Amino acid sequence: MPSDTPTQMPRYDRGALTPGIVHIGLGNFHRAHMAVYLDDLFNLGLGHDWAIIGAGVRAPDAAMRDALRGQDCLSTVIELDPAGKTCRRIGAMIDFLPVQPDNAALIAAMSRPEIRIVSLTVTEGGYFIDANTGRFDPTAPEIRADAARPDSPATAFGAIVAALKARRAAGIPPFTVMCCDNLPENGHVTHSAVVGLARLSDPELAARIDANVAFPNAMVDRITPATGPRERALAAGFGLSDPVPVTCEPFRQWVVQDNFPAGRPPSERVGVTFSDQVHAYEMMKIRILNGGHAIIAYPAGLMDIELVHEAMADPLVSAFLDRVERGEVIPYVPPVPDTDIPAYYDLIRNRFSNPEVADTVRRLCLDGSNRQPKFILPSVRDARAVGGSVRGLALVSALWCRYCHGTTDSGAVIAPNDPNWNALTTLSQAARSRPQSWLEQPAVYGNLANDAEFSAAFAQWLDRLWTEGTKAVLRDYCG
Repeated sequence: MPSDTPTQMPRYDRGALTPGIVHIGLGNFHRAHMAVYLDDLFNLGLGHDWAIIGAGVRAPDAAMRDALRGQDCLSTVIELDPAGKTCRRIGAMIDFLPVQPDNAALIAAMSRPEIRIVSLTVTEGGYFIDANTGRFDPTAPEIRADAARPDSPATAFGAIVAALKARRAAGIPPFTVMCCDNLPENGHVTHSAVVGLARLSDPELAARIDANVAFPNAMVDRITPATGPRERALAAGFGLSDPVPVTCEPFRQWVVQDNFPAGRPPSERVGVTFSDQVHAYEMMKIRILNGGHAIIAYPAGLMDIELVHEAMADPLVSAFLDRVERGEVIPYVPPVPDTDIPAYYDLIRNRFSNPEVADTVRRLCLDGSNRQPKFILPSVRDARAVGGSVRGLALVSALWCRYCHGTTDSGAVIAPNDPNWNALTTLSQAARSRPQSWLEQPAVYGNLANDAEFSAAFAQWLDRLWTEGTKAVLRDYCG
């Protein structure tokens, strides 16, 4: 049934926009976050020389390009407020480059002098980080391949290096590289990937990038479910035939380090916070929100709960989240400017409980092998450093291990849900008789396998999950 609320359209002349940003990775999050902030800015009549040229570096990105170019690069964004849904068409992107194996079109676009920012959302697992060291991994096969063919790279970082090299040769100042992925110190992580890759093929260029290219840190936040039939039906309800609409919660936040030597849009006019304490905001968000997602995801998945708001309505899952967050996560989150951290946690609970978002538990369970080391295990390390309890966080790891066995407590099959699913399933089977084998994943746990208290708690919880089931274990843990 068509909505009574009209779709909001851009209030500016899109034909008068000129590009200032190339963005790599046109997934749902970018189109509901950065693109929306820019659309707001353009609606104020400001920053019209900062339009986005979209790009992708993976073969599947070509389908997104076809879909968006088929609708003049407009994105449908539907905000899912329990008080009423609203729909808008976002016009901040004016082109989407061809997706090519050698990234020639992307490198050429980034070499243009009017491009002053290159931004990325390439997922948390796309930065070639060695979990043992927390640093860039120069031995990754994709990185070695790009180092061997620097003029025809396949990765986003290789394309950035090639474009910076072309700008240097043409006497054009470098652009700023702005990471919009959900990573601690994401600017530093991106700097390490770009400079580390450049160093393998051109040490002099690497030194120039290190000295002259800005990589501001940023904290980004907005819950954006995956797109499926429900989301396309919601768009149709607003009279739109869009194969790739985005749905999202009303809340959004963006905190950025103000380090843009080549200039930036005046985004503070539309709610972006520029701060020299991004690290404090991002630690709070990653530990409490992203960690909270992991805390509720695996017990809910094992209990056959499909949607996140349904998990929050379950007394056991809700109590589990409360106890782990308040007892083992929040005590190790440092102060944040102008923020009441317990009130922030209450906000997170309300956001998780929004029934209109209809976010899936399966999405939260996705890619635990990349997310656990970033969102859960830092809290474990901080707690252990001061002798704090990690029983609840050990239970989170045990729940993840049990989930990766591939069946719920009812016996329902869990479809593969991690890039390393087959290996994780094999390890989960082995851990049933030898729990320590799960912790002996250096890419995930680093040296935590050697922590006697964490290992013992993990082993006890995993055994009880198998013998008693998830509900009984949560009931016992939550008292």
